[in-house]
Amino acid sequence: MPYTIVVDVLLLIRDDRVLLAQRCNTGYADGQWNLPSGKLEEGEDLELAMIREAEEEIGIRLRRSDLRMATSLQYRAPEGHSRVGFVFYAERWEGEPFNAEPHKCSALEWVHVDELPADTVPYTRAGIELYRRGAHFGIHGWPAELQHSGG
Repeated sequence: MPYTIVVDVLLLIRDDRVLLAQRCNTGYADGQWNLPSGKLEEGEDLELAMIREAEEEIGIRLRRSDLRMATSLQYRAPEGHSRVGFVFYAERWEGEPFNAEPHKCSALEWVHVDELPADTVPYTRAGIELYRRGAHFGIHGWPAELQHSGG
């Protein structure tokens, strides 16, 4: 039975640079760069999940009032699985981001938003582009005739 994974994605921007994490040892997109993110767990709302993931992955503390919905994205990977990502933007947070999960992440980098690495996870790149265009929703990974440009 097909299913869709719900993912919270965190967009932190400082001086036109976005925080990216390089994945490792996860079995999914290892070696590629993505935004800090994670799957929604049973019983969590989206904001609570984002707060949990931010602390687990990059050691920062967020409050619900720190989060703004930036965009959302439905992504279909080449392997066929589907994700719906809710991209939150935080203007403020407590603590300095650090790699709190070195067993899943090999590096954190602040990268200029106009110079994303070539090996950025496609749905991360798409989410950042949607945010920069001011689009509230987008679809990525389906045949072109089925995609919506976002808006």
